Amino acid sequence: MTECHGFKVGEFIVYPAHGVGEIVSIDDQEIAGLKLELFVIHFVKHNLTLRVPTNKIVSAGMRKLSDGPLIKRALETLTRRARITRAIWSRRVLEYEAKINSGDIVSIAEVVRDLYRSEFQGEQTYANRQLYEAALNLLSLEVAAVQSRTQTEAVKEIEATLAKGPSRAPKPGTEEEVGEEEAA
Repeated sequence: MTECHGFKVGEFIVYPAHGVGEIVSIDDQEIAGLKLELFVIHFVKHNLTLRVPTNKIVSAGMRKLSDGPLIKRALETLTRRARITRAIWSRRVLEYEAKINSGDIVSIAEVVRDLYRSEFQGEQTYANRQLYEAALNLLSLEVAAVQSRTQTEAVKEIEATLAKGPSRAPKPGTEEEVGEEEAA
């Protein structure tokens, strides 16, 4: 079989838990006496092959690669002002994880934008850094696949786009700057 549910063998897809992969085959397999139809997906970055039942693609969040205009919209999201929520830390983490796991490219770009730290800002917490890296990895994998580039080139483009966003430098006279002057 070469096509199922609109997905074709040889097509690149996004699987939120692992990123961009290629459908290498669509197989029928008997498991525990049940006959299942499976997408066999290979993820080069992780050297991983995954078998996903064709009837579970919606719940797994599997989708086709974004098109050019949607990638452009995601990159434009990076230039907007970061949305900083005042919710408690654990609630923010859950919100960011939900956006990452949704597989929606614009939501993932929002996480990258909101957690990005410029050279003028202090270090991130370990949890925020992990979330940022996960979101950046997914976003850069998809941008690279759609634009036929390497992931490294995609990361550079994303970081350059983030740097063009609203200033992230401390404003003169803020506590951050005053604290640094007092320490000197």
